[in-house]
Amino acid sequence: MAVEPFDTVDLIRAKRDGGVLSTPQINWLVDAYTRGYVADEQMSAMTMAIFLNGMHRDEIRDLTLAMIATGERLNFDSLSKRTTDKHSTGGVGDKITLPLAPLVASFGVAVPQLSGRGLGHTGGTLDKLESIPGWRADLSNAEFFQQLEDVGAVICAAGSGLAPADKKLYALRDITGTVEAIPLIASSIMSKKIAEGTAALVLDVKFGGGAFLKDIEMSRELARTMTQLGDDAGVSTTAFLTNMNVPLGFAIGNANEVRESVEVLAGGGPADVIELTVTLAREMLAQAGITDADVEGALKNGQAMDTWRAMIRAQGGDPDAALPVAKETLVVTAPRSGTLVKQEALPFGIAAWRLGAGRARQQDPVQHAAGIDLHAKPGDTVTEGQPLFTLSADEPERFERALEALEDSWAVGDASELIDYGPLVAERID
Repeated sequence: MAVEPFDTVDLIRAKRDGGVLSTPQINWLVDAYTRGYVADEQMSAMTMAIFLNGMHRDEIRDLTLAMIATGERLNFDSLSKRTTDKHSTGGVGDKITLPLAPLVASFGVAVPQLSGRGLGHTGGTLDKLESIPGWRADLSNAEFFQQLEDVGAVICAAGSGLAPADKKLYALRDITGTVEAIPLIASSIMSKKIAEGTAALVLDVKFGGGAFLKDIEMSRELARTMTQLGDDAGVSTTAFLTNMNVPLGFAIGNANEVRESVEVLAGGGPADVIELTVTLAREMLAQAGITDADVEGALKNGQAMDTWRAMIRAQGGDPDAALPVAKETLVVTAPRSGTLVKQEALPFGIAAWRLGAGRARQQDPVQHAAGIDLHAKPGDTVTEGQPLFTLSADEPERFERALEALEDSWAVGDASELIDYGPLVAERID
């Protein structure tokens, strides 16, 4: 039996006391945990020590590269197109990947978007797309590369071979109160994105009430850490800090978010969804060397829609099929005339989850037709009795708990009481 080069307890003590782990120590720790030598309770102690004491930039880089080394790494050198990708830290009504990937790909750039499923109040891109009849998330490597070459855009599930250490470590963080540790968030996201092999990456880092990290300073630190990791690994990386205090767009759910995305691709849709889609598309294209693209024109003239339809068909979906519709709806109306002065993202995300749009456990199914459709946004003038939002679910008994989540989350008042939630795009970081 081989003798291990380090003792796990020594490394835990070093990090507990604010020490810096060396590259060989981190490489060994990640490998030993992946193969089961380091026990879950030991890695739990290590993640808590990291949560409390942080990590230096070199340590975060070493941790990220060590996690990449536990699995395969994709290579797009055989493609005739340059690759660029986007990652969002997730939020309420965040369906931007759906219109963004085909929009960028319509300019001849390959967008290999490996996405995930939702957990809790943030929706998953794959859950949304699976509301399209026939569409499938799982592709073979051959199908994946062929679609990138032929269509340009792929949104699919990441294979289990990419950074398997991250999957194991994420599950542990989820049950030990260490999810919010910025070194661990950054290495988790970037190990998968770097292993994915893209040449350029644009990060959409959310802040505010409906975001993973509420505080803009923490979001800024995360964005800076991830852009540094990308640059250290040779991936051209930029980040935007974007506002998640208010739901994004009017649709929160799965099928209804697909409908709203198609509206954007058809040249319409909500102003905030269009603004963020266009901002990220311009950056992704600039990273790929295209600086003169008429991004808005591609939404209005059908260019992006053509790529969307080709992308959906390539993965077995029918872009013309009817999307699921919920069996039951409940409309909430304005109690008085005035201005919608308040609309908080997180309670609306929780309410949609309770309606069946999300899952409490990874293995739970989602109800694709469940969700919330907003009919007004903060600053809009409303009249008494006017619909403010509609809840949709297959079981009417879900409405009560959804409404409980929405208590005090919205208000109609005088225009002078309007909450200033700030701009949608707050900052660019590179």
